[in-house]
Amino acid sequence: MDSLKKVMLEFLSYLEKERGFSNHTIKAYQTDLNRFISFLTQEENISNFKSVNIHTIRNYLGTEFDEGFSSKTVARRLASIKSLFKYLMRSEQISDNPAIHVKSPKISQTLPNFIDEKVIDTLMESPDVSTSKGMRDRAILELFYSTGIRLSELIALDIDSIDPQNQLAKVHGKGDKERLIPFGNRAKFWVENYLKNRALSFNSAPNHTPLFTNAKEKRVPKSTVQRRIRNYIKLVAEGERLGPHILRHSFATHLMDRGADIRAVKDLLGHNSLSSTQVYTHIKPEKMKKIYKQAHPHGD
Repeated sequence: MDSLKKVMLEFLSYLEKERGFSNHTIKAYQTDLNRFISFLTQEENISNFKSVNIHTIRNYLGTEFDEGFSSKTVARRLASIKSLFKYLMRSEQISDNPAIHVKSPKISQTLPNFIDEKVIDTLMESPDVSTSKGMRDRAILELFYSTGIRLSELIALDIDSIDPQNQLAKVHGKGDKERLIPFGNRAKFWVENYLKNRALSFNSAPNHTPLFTNAKEKRVPKSTVQRRIRNYIKLVAEGERLGPHILRHSFATHLMDRGADIRAVKDLLGHNSLSSTQVYTHIKPEKMKKIYKQAHPHGD
């Protein structure tokens, strides 16, 4: 194994064992760094990270733009490189960090799609609850919108992840960070009914029984949830990105529109930084005028 790959694998092992990063995140780092290493060996004839300088990294980013990658993708690739070089400095494998001098490309921030509050009820009523699948889908839709959790977090829920008494869901997010998310009465009602349909309850189910399952009582696949939720959303909304993530966006947007504190929304979503949550602060002009009139001394 060549030196660059060996160092990369040591870095990935550090992210997993020392930093507790998820497999998904580690795979993303590996994909990004493999591309960088290929560039170093094939284009620059470099076999050691000590030989990398600021120009090497800039040249690499330039080739990524030339190949048609977006600013967002290139910025993520650079973030992976910066993390690697930070690790190399910390483990004293290099004495100078060229990556800190490279500025990240500007990303045009697109607002996330969300479903208008007026059609949320129509969306929730889309599944045919006279069928087992429809009952499950209704429970999924209600819990998704009530909690704003990620698709991967929803699929990973077990029945004992739900505390029906206090109406809290225990969620394992990115980096296996645990958080408790409250949910409303509607979500509780439909999840309870879905469990009854499976001849189960919160009290009777064995530990680690998956909350949402397919017909074989196996944990429902990600692709199934994506496909079915997309089909329901298409009934009430138009656009390209109409997957389950739009319910997370709607959850955050509706909370912010109704005056929720951005820090509270950040914690509910499981974001590491406020900058990730700020994309939801697109308050409608009429709402802004109302807040202004209520709050400003000369607002009348």
